[in-house]
Amino acid sequence: MVLPRTTGRGRVIAHRGASGHAPENTLAAFREAARRGACWVEFDAALLADGELIIHHDATLDRCTDGSGRVRLQTFPDVTRLDAGAWFGAEFVGERLPTLETALDEIARLGLSANLEIKINEGEGEESALAVVNRLKSRSDLDGRLLVTSFDHGALAVVREHLPDVPMGLLYEKPASDWKAVADRLRACSLHIQVKYLDGDLIDAAVAADRELRVYTANRREDVTDYWPERLLGVITNYPERFLGDLAE
Repeated sequence: MVLPRTTGRGRVIAHRGASGHAPENTLAAFREAARRGACWVEFDAALLADGELIIHHDATLDRCTDGSGRVRLQTFPDVTRLDAGAWFGAEFVGERLPTLETALDEIARLGLSANLEIKINEGEGEESALAVVNRLKSRSDLDGRLLVTSFDHGALAVVREHLPDVPMGLLYEKPASDWKAVADRLRACSLHIQVKYLDGDLIDAAVAADRELRVYTANRREDVTDYWPERLLGVITNYPERFLGDLAE
């Protein structure tokens, strides 16, 4: 199973869009990522009480919208009116929380590839995974341009059962000792870890296991200076332009 576009600029993934320059997980952040030359965006799909999926990271609405409360208890009519941009800057007032469908439509329109993280806020891994599966089944326009990731590997198992060919990546903060066995079981093609746990031995282990290693959230080139771009395959960053200049088209 081959992860698409892992050469050249495909090695840089804009974290929640170009979230150093625009409000995270919004269409504005996706457009800014494309404007700055990224060809991949990462974003979080979170389940609402009515079964809708919105693009939002936190378990609550408070940090990135003018609303409050737990995301899992909201319905789409509750959140559709919220401002998801004013907290970041006046030029983003009125930016809304996109649904997964809206986000995928915009990503396809921009010609980007999508790293979709299934966000598990309150233990609803199977339900969230099935909701994502149901949205993705009709998205043939993203064939070869989609990677599904999650910290909840049970959710990834559900995705694998229903979408046997979709590329998937394992998310860890610090990689577990059995990460390769988990990757083999889920047929995951990539491993994503927090940048502070990056070292040469892990890079070597990923290469030996034929898995692609990416680190998050690398916002300074000095975070990965010993390995980028010669040894480290990919970075997930709020500032894609800081890394894109090192790569060929």
